[in-house]
Amino acid sequence: MNADMKRQIAKKDGFIAALDQSGGSTPKALKAYGVDESAYNDDGEMFGLIHRMRTRIIKSPAFNGARVIGAILFEHTMENDIDGTPTAQYLWNTCGIVPFLKVDEGLAAEDRGVQLMKPMSNLDALCERGVKKAIFGTKMRSNILAANPVGIAAIVDQQFEKGLQILEHGLMPIIEPEVNIHIEGKAEAEDMLRDNIARRLDSLEDDTQVMLKLTLPEVANHYKPLIEHPNVMRVAALSGGYSCDEANARLSMNTGMIASFSRALTEGLSTGQSDEDFDSTMTKTIDMIYQASMT
Repeated sequence: MNADMKRQIAKKDGFIAALDQSGGSTPKALKAYGVDESAYNDDGEMFGLIHRMRTRIIKSPAFNGARVIGAILFEHTMENDIDGTPTAQYLWNTCGIVPFLKVDEGLAAEDRGVQLMKPMSNLDALCERGVKKAIFGTKMRSNILAANPVGIAAIVDQQFEKGLQILEHGLMPIIEPEVNIHIEGKAEAEDMLRDNIARRLDSLEDDTQVMLKLTLPEVANHYKPLIEHPNVMRVAALSGGYSCDEANARLSMNTGMIASFSRALTEGLSTGQSDEDFDSTMTKTIDMIYQASMT
């Protein structure tokens, strides 16, 4: 694990950008950017367009390690280049931003009020490729749709089991059991989630750390015990469908959490913008997210 990257993620002020839209979420991300589905004929063309969008974001002057300390990439993005340099290396060497990799293969069907991750049969090979590409850590997402104690315990157990497997490759796992922002009993689900994560953290060896990425909670500082836990390197917040303004407002009430936004980060960006307008929008958004992450 790169010591400079580790120091930056653990200690530096800033936030983590989520640029990891996968095959299922890419059409929606492109449409929000102003690229309709009629603009591409197959997945290859679609992924080419999303890489152009991500490249434009990464090459924006505002997108640098002064405020953006890390960025989560989709596998296809990791395998692509920016100006002839592999994306992860470009992020670190040119932008000063620590690269992470999304490693889950999507969500299973809902069961017991949750969606576990689909089987990850390729995880070891993907981690090995990530190490070769200078990736620092990983991210994997599950989905909580009800305050079901059995389902939430199962989600947390699966996340930590895969996290331990990822740690064996020298990568830092970001554990992301998302609580859907629209569900009834969201606060109750967050109680169950916090307690189950604490249970698994307490079982780790003293020198083992993970990262967490959690939905902005209904009760401010609800996850403070996890933020302060010695086995947690950093706790990030996902925007989860909240607007950028609302996500920032909620984040600012949670001391010690930093942002790891996707949709909120790209809000207001459009393929038709001039470079000047694009960079201006990026600068304003990054500044707002950075300030909200400073509390």
